Amino acid sequence: MGREHQRIETLCIHSGEPRPRLGGAVSMPVFQSSTFEYTGEESYGALRYIRMNNTPNHEALHAKLAALEGAEAALVTASGMAAISTTLLALLSPGDHVLAQNRLYGGTHALLFGELARLGVACDLIDADRPETWTSKLRGATRLVYAESITNPLLSVGDLPGIASFAKAHGLISIIDNTFPTPLLFRPIETGFDLSLHSCTKYLNGHSDIVAGAVIGRGDLVGQVLHTLNHLGGSLDPHACFLLHRGLKTLAVRVREQCKNAQALAEFLERRPEVLHVNYPGLPSHPSHARARALFSGYGGMVSFELDGDEKRADRFLAALRLPVTAPGLGGVETLVTRPATTSHAAMSREARLAAGITDTLIRVSVGIEAHEDLCADFAQALSN
Repeated sequence: MGREHQRIETLCIHSGEPRPRLGGAVSMPVFQSSTFEYTGEESYGALRYIRMNNTPNHEALHAKLAALEGAEAALVTASGMAAISTTLLALLSPGDHVLAQNRLYGGTHALLFGELARLGVACDLIDADRPETWTSKLRGATRLVYAESITNPLLSVGDLPGIASFAKAHGLISIIDNTFPTPLLFRPIETGFDLSLHSCTKYLNGHSDIVAGAVIGRGDLVGQVLHTLNHLGGSLDPHACFLLHRGLKTLAVRVREQCKNAQALAEFLERRPEVLHVNYPGLPSHPSHARARALFSGYGGMVSFELDGDEKRADRFLAALRLPVTAPGLGGVETLVTRPATTSHAAMSREARLAAGITDTLIRVSVGIEAHEDLCADFAQALSN
């Protein structure tokens, strides 16, 4: 059976593995060497060197990630923001214009309207649910469209096929942050996007012990990003490559369990009087439920909800929880909780946050793989506290 016909569970384990296995090792070894012997390479980019992102650890990861999303090429970086910033810097020049989905991750929003604006790149936000409004935002200098598969932290799902088609129709590069659903639930390249970005710190690694990013998609565009990354130096070290490689092998079993637990927790929270509303695409009450059901093979492991009360009430709730860890990360095997207003979106002004629907009592939950019965019981006691 060819790799292109294997299911993603099999690709998680076997794609990208060196053949023959290096020294017979079942697990990919760590090549803890910053540089490699010169063997007659004729170009600068062919020299093996950690900063060039071409060590055996990098190459195995690149092949595995490309296979998981059905893409031509992939590239790992030192963080998710390194993947985002390097991609945008590689593809944009002063005077260019970007269309970006509204309700972006706070770090991406700050990059677009801070650093890139300072470098002469303009950006307009588009409503991903209203394709009839997108053309009015186009300029002659528009170069790309940037979206997120599932937005953070309100978990909305925009018209993603429409965005990819719109970009193609107008000769624009389409880029999507696919961190939340992962390739297990959604493969943007198959929907028509040019590049798929990830914070591998989250679900792809899955164990809250590294920081990494990835750029996956068209070979020519990934090559441009690689060229810029080699200059900027945001490379992933070999041991982090090893840990990410290992984490990817359990991606399917982890994410499926997280989806199951998130569905159970969301349904529980929706029944609680202390909760004003719950954001989870797996709930029929969620505005994006029908679209998520059509596009994804699961609804993900992220839940957010708004507590009745003020920010002090929200902080008391977080302090009363016993199982989850209050921390700004997500995607690990343990459940994490946070208030986005103080963490992921703290860089935004309060006005911008509220305009995006991110209130001071919004709680975001990255659901882990604990027993969902235990999680619901713990949330129940914290809500009653």
